[in-house]
Amino acid sequence: MSVFERYLTVWVVLCIVVGIGLGQAFPGAAQTIGSWEVARVNIPVGLLIWVMIIPMLLKVDFAALGEVRNHMRGIGVTLFVNWLVKPFSMAFLGWLFIRQWFAPYLPADQLDSYIAGLILLAAAPCTAMVFVWSRLTGGDPLFTLSQVALNDSIMIVAFAPLVAFLLGLSAITVPWDTLLTSVVLYILIPVVLAQWLRRALLARGQAAFEAALHRIGPWSIAALLLTLVLLFAFQGEAILKQPLVIALLAVPILIQVFFNSALAYWLNRAVGEKHAIACPSALIGASNFFELAVATAISLFGFHSGAALATVVGVLIEVPIMLLVVKVVNSSKGWYESGTSQH
Repeated sequence: MSVFERYLTVWVVLCIVVGIGLGQAFPGAAQTIGSWEVARVNIPVGLLIWVMIIPMLLKVDFAALGEVRNHMRGIGVTLFVNWLVKPFSMAFLGWLFIRQWFAPYLPADQLDSYIAGLILLAAAPCTAMVFVWSRLTGGDPLFTLSQVALNDSIMIVAFAPLVAFLLGLSAITVPWDTLLTSVVLYILIPVVLAQWLRRALLARGQAAFEAALHRIGPWSIAALLLTLVLLFAFQGEAILKQPLVIALLAVPILIQVFFNSALAYWLNRAVGEKHAIACPSALIGASNFFELAVATAISLFGFHSGAALATVVGVLIEVPIMLLVVKVVNSSKGWYESGTSQH
């Protein structure tokens, strides 16, 4: 892991402090940047999201879809958890914690927005960091690559209807035109651009491609951090009034990560899949495409929304919690293999 990736939580905390400070010192500047919109899409944030997402998508090789048939049990488990369990379990946890148990401690006018942000966070699996988690667990690289390629293919067509359905179940109004615009801007166009750029770079050779990935990688993290500074410049007032909000929003996110990673890990063991498949499956199953969630939350609900804040909490806890999952699956290898040896 790079320094940026390893200490992402530290950088996010710094962004919170800097963003809130700038928002309090220069409230007019923050409002001006927030007004630069076309069709409810903030132009500065849109450009930052592209810089953030495209380097990640460069790592995705859709040719790896041919490997799917070689890992059908692991692929099946991961798809089940990613698309049929995680989004729905998060919608339930959001309702249970935000609308029921934590409601007295949260601003009443933001409850639906917080739930929407949690749903957006869980509606698409991670694309980039899972390669790091897989490597740290000794995961099968071909499985990881094929699973990510398949998830990204599904995401192009499933993200919008899944989000709309879950928000509808939660009685949250969905502006369909803005949601579809977000899919085109933050999924479809970046995928096309990344694959075109990937081919162009690979035409120069694998070494040139790897060197290019190394050079542009920090741009992705820098764009994420700058987006967070902007976001907290808008959210500062609300956070200063109710600092407990971030901790409360973290609870359902933590539970869903532990639940879904454990479920995927156990299911892989139950069907007799190798540990090198189960580890990345568990991590992909629990992961969130938080960059997409942040972008979509801002487009749908705005900088000031509880939805945008909820997605950022996902960014805040992503690295430490996933590193904990990595430690658990690594340390439980003996237990895992004692249960699969009979298959």
